[in-house]
Amino acid sequence: MNDQKPKSATSRPPRQTRTGLTSTGVRKAAAKSQRSRSREFALQALYQTLVGKNAVSDIDAFTRDLAGFSKSDALHFDALLRGCTAEATELDALLLPLLDRKLSEISPIEHSVMWIGAYELKHCLDVPWRVVLNECIELAKEFGGTDGHKYVNAVLNGLAPSLRGAEVNVDQGKTRA
Repeated sequence: MNDQKPKSATSRPPRQTRTGLTSTGVRKAAAKSQRSRSREFALQALYQTLVGKNAVSDIDAFTRDLAGFSKSDALHFDALLRGCTAEATELDALLLPLLDRKLSEISPIEHSVMWIGAYELKHCLDVPWRVVLNECIELAKEFGGTDGHKYVNAVLNGLAPSLRGAEVNVDQGKTRA
């Protein structure tokens, strides 16, 4: 008296894996570009400068020894780490008018992500402004607090028109048409 149905009649097809994304929607490591990886390493390095106050040369050497660094864009990492630390005061001055709180009240992760975004908007003109925003939002989602990515998005979206006005206007003109 076996009331169980045969497995083949009730079983579902095997679960499909989501290629390129984790269960939280963050991109899997294998799906990340070299530049995305360099931003991740730069974020970790910038965090060390903000929290640990370590020397940039020490942080650079430490970061290059981390697993997976060889799969990143080392030149872009250099530009972000050296550029953000050298221009920290200028980048903070760009961000400050867009903040709703003191800079000291911003998490070091979100602060570092915003430095990366501001630096790329200002200096990496080969990267479209929407890509800069998206990459920074992804960094904040992966490494930051629960809603930190929303704050990063708002601040960098407010900064983009002042640093990439023509590009933003052209892009927004396309979306309205």
